[in-house]
Amino acid sequence: EVQLQACGGGLVQAGGSLRLSCEYSGFSVDEYAIGWFRQAPGKEREAVSLINPREGNTYYSDSVKGRFTISSDGAKNTLYLQMDSLKPDDTGVYYCRSWYGKGYWGQGTQVTVSS
Repeated sequence: EVQLQACGGGLVQAGGSLRLSCEYSGFSVDEYAIGWFRQAPGKEREAVSLINPREGNTYYSDSVKGRFTISSDGAKNTLYLQMDSLKPDDTGVYYCRSWYGKGYWGQGTQVTVSS
């Protein structure tokens, strides 16, 4: 059974940092892409960052490049998103996603950045 469970969101002031975690099971990140999306109020869900093991690369959206870092710990079956220099525009619900099979989403975790 595929499961993804995200946590680590919270309220932080602009310029602060948060680290999101996504515990996953039921698939291998060595074979299938995994990443983070976010959805701001009134906006569509957008890709933030992902790891593509088959191509051996990572992706960051232009809006987070240089501030966010994605990583995974295979021993802990956990995906991370280190978010630094946070801005109010980073506010939203953050979701982890696996491209295994039909694709799976974790539940979201709320990130709120105050100005």
